[in-house]
Amino acid sequence: MAREFDIIVWGATGFTGALVAEYLFQRHGARSNVRWAIGGRNAAKLNAVRGQLAAVAATPTATAQGRGAADDLAIVTADAVDLHALRALAARTKVFCTTVGPYARYGSALVAACVAEGTHYCDLTGEVPWMQQMIERFQVDAERSGARIVHTCGFDSIPSDLGVYFVQREMRARYGVAAKQVKYRARGFSGGFSGGTVASMLNMLDEADRDPQIRSIIADAYALNPHGQRTGPDGNDGTRAVYDSDFASWTAPFVMAGINTRVVRRTNALLGFPYGRDFRYDEATLVPGGFLAASAMSLGMGAFQGAAAIAPLRRLLAGVLPKPGDGPTAAQRERGYFDIALLALHPGDPSTSASKNIRATVKGDRDPGYGSTAKMLGEAAQCLAHDALSVGGGFWTPASAMGDALLNRLIEHAGVSFSLDN
Repeated sequence: MAREFDIIVWGATGFTGALVAEYLFQRHGARSNVRWAIGGRNAAKLNAVRGQLAAVAATPTATAQGRGAADDLAIVTADAVDLHALRALAARTKVFCTTVGPYARYGSALVAACVAEGTHYCDLTGEVPWMQQMIERFQVDAERSGARIVHTCGFDSIPSDLGVYFVQREMRARYGVAAKQVKYRARGFSGGFSGGTVASMLNMLDEADRDPQIRSIIADAYALNPHGQRTGPDGNDGTRAVYDSDFASWTAPFVMAGINTRVVRRTNALLGFPYGRDFRYDEATLVPGGFLAASAMSLGMGAFQGAAAIAPLRRLLAGVLPKPGDGPTAAQRERGYFDIALLALHPGDPSTSASKNIRATVKGDRDPGYGSTAKMLGEAAQCLAHDALSVGGGFWTPASAMGDALLNRLIEHAGVSFSLDN
């Protein structure tokens, strides 16, 4: 069935949504082979975003000149919880690309609308309990309608998910086997912490206070795997300083591990366990300052998480942490970056197969929470809209749904590199 739009960027009046719109406008202008629109609740605010895009088109680095002025960009409106209105919009587009969170509060109706209309969907959520809920409620219906629903299409969890996909692909190409374990080590970052991520985390903890089952889902290392496949060798995410001899460095816990690890494990399950049923995966942060620095970072993270788990302290934190809509300046985003090291361990005897281990690097040329995330989400939306993908309807991860197609897009257009170090 023909659709009016390829992509609707939903939540374009928010900080990250506006960055996604800016990215698509720089890539394609308002009228090109990609037919897209910006959407949200407030038409006046969407008009203001369109006005800001006019300034983007005038910059020397913009690539949109001559392909439609900002005034040509379509605007669509609806309430985020109005299922009837959202279904009407979903019927008009191939892909709904949404930045509106917390998703447990504002995202369920949109998922339901996309599933009902056979419309593909991508978002930035890191809310594991909500993702599990959506999968269990709508998986069968999504398979029936053909809607591909893909969560975590930003810094959570594309570098992790596609990074593991990348090194496993290389391990199979070189040696005909899958790596028995992959280690993700955050090596360097620059950029602000996302206010939207903070809001989602605090909302998830509020829900855990009301429903103890939410807390158990958060703690489950295999919470996103399909039913009957929620076991494996990995346990709880690390909480303390650990020396990693493979990197000759002390490590501290990585703040996003509780999201990313679940996504990588779900990819393995959805693809039929190509990494193996005994595959292990973990994430940590490399700390060059040694044991004391790694311990201090670990204690700081533990104190923050402990405070966030207590409702009165959580409310105090909410008053000082970044808010949704807050974000770094353009100069700060452009100076930002991320640098991740990956190590894929060959499954042979370590005493003889260490030379077959594969090391790789994943880098981004903007701050991870906003600049790079906006580009990754924009490319995921285009991939769902235009690329020939092998999977049908259902709830997928970035790697299981888009694999090589998205990997190539990120390298060619989004400033994200995946490179082999040996």
